[in-house]
Amino acid sequence: MWRYFPAALVCALLIAVSCGGGTRPLSGSVVFIPRSNGEFDIHLPTSTARPIELTRNLPLDSFPVWSPDGSQITFYADRNYNIIDRDDNFDIYVMNSDGSGMRNVSNDPSNDAFPYWSPDGTRLVFYSQRDGNGEVYTMNSDGSDVRRLTDSPSVDIPFGWAPDGGRIGFISGRDGNFEIYTIRPDGTDLRRLTRSKGNDLSPVWSPDGTRIAFESDRDGNSEVYVANADGSHPVNMTVRPLRDGAPAWSPDGGRLAFASDRDGNPEIYVIDVEYSFLTRVTSSPREDFMPTWSRDGTRLAFVSHRDFDPEIYVANADGTGQTRLTNEKAMDMGPAWSPDGSLIAFERAQGRPRAIFRVGADGTGVVRLTPEDEAAAALSKR
Repeated sequence: MWRYFPAALVCALLIAVSCGGGTRPLSGSVVFIPRSNGEFDIHLPTSTARPIELTRNLPLDSFPVWSPDGSQITFYADRNYNIIDRDDNFDIYVMNSDGSGMRNVSNDPSNDAFPYWSPDGTRLVFYSQRDGNGEVYTMNSDGSDVRRLTDSPSVDIPFGWAPDGGRIGFISGRDGNFEIYTIRPDGTDLRRLTRSKGNDLSPVWSPDGTRIAFESDRDGNSEVYVANADGSHPVNMTVRPLRDGAPAWSPDGGRLAFASDRDGNPEIYVIDVEYSFLTRVTSSPREDFMPTWSRDGTRLAFVSHRDFDPEIYVANADGTGQTRLTNEKAMDMGPAWSPDGSLIAFERAQGRPRAIFRVGADGTGVVRLTPEDEAAAALSKR
């Protein structure tokens, strides 16, 4: 099992407190904790993990996602809170790519998180608890025209739009374990893609929308699978006794980057989807994780703990040219390439608050995009 980061980083979102068991739908609440590979673990009642209180990490800005044209970034944040009453909740924000014009576009008293842009950049799909249970919603990028897409006794969490915008993918515990589903943006034509006794997580669409890669423990340990977009013909791509996860498609759809424990600690690998040729990208004595492709498919950005705190690195897809982009006594996570490949957005936890930053793909020009809240800054110094 990949180890977790210290408490100051591990709690990304406390959505609720309990889940169903057995064959009952997972319901009520779930704790989301990011793993070393950058995706989220969903902790069931048997978990011994102890998430920290969110009020100790304010403001918390997380999960930067570039708009298709690169002009804006959406993220979720805990900025609308009352320090005295500890009245906290997550909302969806949108800002210009230089950090200006930041606005709360969901502005709801319940938790909203995990936003993704539609391919045309006009709408966002996101997770919300506003109707008492975690469901999938869409809205215009200015926060108007909010629509609820799912309605189940469980938790439904989106993972993004199909490349043609015709369907929205999400994972759900409605059938007793986490499976992958899709639905049309108008809420019709719900389809279940996977059917296994394990949990199917971290799904990502292929660039042409014909396939989905995902992580599953259906065969006893976490492996990377690829299936057709309708869920048919799932293939285990990794077949190893140790953990493989966090798949990321190359822009041409021919390769998958992923993180694996197969050589003793988490490292980045690339596999050819058709021929299964494997390339080990990183080899360090400490964890490398969160791989994400540049838009031209020549490089990977990732997070490495090789220098004892998580920093953002880039490397060529064959593992050459590894370069450290950030160098702070902080935890730098969640790298996301801009559409033109010139910038990388990321989140930095330095002390108690967490903020969104960006850096040039050559390591120059580190800029903080989300402002520090004065009241939270005072609180963090107590």
